[in-house]
Amino acid sequence: MSSLPRVVAVLFGRPGTDPLEIGAFNAAGVQGLSRAAALPVRLETMWEPNPARRTVTIEAAAARADLVVAHGGQGEAAVAAVAPAFPDVAFAVTQGRITGPNIAGFEVLQEQSAFLAGALAGWWIAPGGIAAHLSGEPVPPGLRGRAGFAAGLAHANPDARLLSGFCGNQHDPDLAARWIAGQAAAGATLNFAMLDGGRAGAIAACKAAGMRAIGNVRDWTVEDTVFLASAIADNGVAMQAAIEAFLAGDFTDRRIGLEAPEAVRLALAADVPAGLAARLDALRAAVLEGAVRVPEAWQGAEWAP
Repeated sequence: MSSLPRVVAVLFGRPGTDPLEIGAFNAAGVQGLSRAAALPVRLETMWEPNPARRTVTIEAAAARADLVVAHGGQGEAAVAAVAPAFPDVAFAVTQGRITGPNIAGFEVLQEQSAFLAGALAGWWIAPGGIAAHLSGEPVPPGLRGRAGFAAGLAHANPDARLLSGFCGNQHDPDLAARWIAGQAAAGATLNFAMLDGGRAGAIAACKAAGMRAIGNVRDWTVEDTVFLASAIADNGVAMQAAIEAFLAGDFTDRRIGLEAPEAVRLALAADVPAGLAARLDALRAAVLEGAVRVPEAWQGAEWAP
C-alpha cells in the first residue's frame, strides 16, 4: 500500500482566496479546510465562480485526486455528472444531498438555526408585520434555509407576512442592496439575508432603511449592531467531517444540527430581551425533542422588486 498522503481536491464556487473577501460561507469552508490540514492528506483548492465550468473543473480534479469535495449545494449537479465516470474516487458535497455509490453529503442544518431566526423575527416584529428573506442562487440548501425561516416566522407570528426572494447572485453587493431596499419599501422591518460576497450591500441597505438584520453562517452580531441575531451554520465543520470520514473509511452522509451548537445555533445580539432568549431556548429544545418539526419546503409566493 502506498505511504503517500491521499490527495483531496476542494472546489469553491467563488473567485479569490482571501477569507476577508470571499464571503462568510466560503470563509467558513476555508477555515474548516485549514483545520483539516493537520490530517495526513495533500490538499488542493480550486476557485471556480462560473457555474458553466464547474463540471469540467471537477472532472479535472477527479483525474488526480482520491477525494473531491464540492463546497456548497451549487456543486451537486457537477458532482452528479462526473462521479459515475470515476468509481474509484470519492466525492463529497458540503450542504449536499445527492446520492451515489461514491458520493456522500456532509451538511450543517441551516434550516434549524433559520427556524429559530424566523421565530425571533416573528416575536420581534409587530403582530401581522412584515419580515423579509433574501438569498442568491436557489440551490437546495438555500431553499431549505428559507423554508425554516418561513416556518419559524409563522410559528411565532401566524399573521405575519414574508417577502422572500432569490436575487440570482450570492456575491453582488449592489444587487443585494437593491433587493433589500425594495423589501423595505414594501414594508419589511427586519431582513434575514443568506448571502456570501453580497453581505456588505445587505448591511448597507438595512442601515439605510432602518431595518434590523439577521445574518447566517457565522456570528454577525459581534461585527455590527445592525444584526439582531445570526443563524449560525458553520459549514467548515462539514468540510472537516468529510475529509475525516474519508480517511476513517466511514464515508457516509452526515447531517449536523442544533444538537451540535458549535456548528448550528442562533446567536443573539445584546439587546434581545432575556425573556425572548428563554422562549427561543425552549423552542430549540422542542425541535431537538421532535415536538416541533422544521420543514424543508415552503409554498409561498416568490417576491421580486
